[in-house]
Amino acid sequence: MITISPFNALRPEAQHAKQVASRPYDVLNSKEAKIEAQGNPSSFLHITKSEIDLPETVDIHSPEVYEKAKENLQAFISRNVLFIENKPCYYIYRLIMNGKGQTGLVCVSSVDDYENGLIKKHEFTRPEKELDRINHIKTTGAQTGNVFLAYKNVNEIDTVIENWTKEKNPQYDFIAEDEIQHSVWIVSDDNVIEKITTLFKEKVPCTYIADGHHRAASAAKVRTALGDKATNESNYFLTTLFPSNQLHIMDYNRVVKDLAGYNETDLLHKIENHFIIKKVNEAYKPNALHHFGMYMNKQWYSLESKENSFTTDPIGILDVTILQNNFLEPILGIKDQRTDKRIDFVGGIRGLGELEKRVDSGEMALAISLFPVSIQQLFDIADSGNVMPPKSTWFEPKLRDGLLTHLID
Repeated sequence: MITISPFNALRPEAQHAKQVASRPYDVLNSKEAKIEAQGNPSSFLHITKSEIDLPETVDIHSPEVYEKAKENLQAFISRNVLFIENKPCYYIYRLIMNGKGQTGLVCVSSVDDYENGLIKKHEFTRPEKELDRINHIKTTGAQTGNVFLAYKNVNEIDTVIENWTKEKNPQYDFIAEDEIQHSVWIVSDDNVIEKITTLFKEKVPCTYIADGHHRAASAAKVRTALGDKATNESNYFLTTLFPSNQLHIMDYNRVVKDLAGYNETDLLHKIENHFIIKKVNEAYKPNALHHFGMYMNKQWYSLESKENSFTTDPIGILDVTILQNNFLEPILGIKDQRTDKRIDFVGGIRGLGELEKRVDSGEMALAISLFPVSIQQLFDIADSGNVMPPKSTWFEPKLRDGLLTHLID
């Protein structure tokens, strides 16, 4: 069963919360982060994307960047922007987007559980991205990135969390510039803390990484690297656990740079071997499994797969797999979406207009819209010990960095 623990969060004073809270480090590039943090010395991006405070000539993975993150973190503490909670607590984090809320428990989860497979994965990690987070954690002594975990909902846990949010006022409650509301409650009552810990230990057999595979892997590798110097805190990593019935996975779409030497007519003819193709008059958002949209030369098409509809293979039934096996690889020559520079990925939060924009600009030749993966598909694949193809899931809304940080020193 799952082991979670309360922790002494490093967090902002309430009046600074909105200014501190920043979008996750991995959804912004350095240029975007610099613009977003401009004029806001309290933005947590100064810690998670500390290259924004250094000359642009500095490599973003250089030791200088991680040392700057450490310096900025210490400055936030000395300026009283951030402080350390005086006792271990749980925290309840609610996000509301477009009127729909999801409420999770912020805690630290066991590195042992991760290494023993009780915290299940569905994606491979990339060594260079792991190394970046390892260096950031080791240098700052802090886990600044939250790992988003899902679990199959348990009524007793739902009740405890719901009762606390009804009876108590949130410590933080603000609407960010993207119109998403962020509310955080502190659970400091020892009896309630013990009840939550016990419920997870007795009722939750495993959790699933929804978002944050690199952060989780990095936390485990930091503990290993510390060896005899490992602290008790480094046996845990920062997580937020959401019940599966509250989660929303969005589509994760593709754009491709060229048509692999085909003209449009020949490409459509090749695609017809595997898909039923229809011209449509507007942007096509698939409304069922095994349906795809395709945009090329200012024209949208609907594609319906002729194959794979009845397979019981949890990987084979995924639309990203059908797309790879019947279109991207055999027709466009894209063998590995993880490494091929001809393909890029667009999160569903950006809308189909972003796909049109990237094709119409001439940057890309083709866009493909997909139906979202379901949370059950994610569970099935993780339970089978398999991994999804790259860039299969896009979760919204995103947790903000900076509201709750876990110190391992």
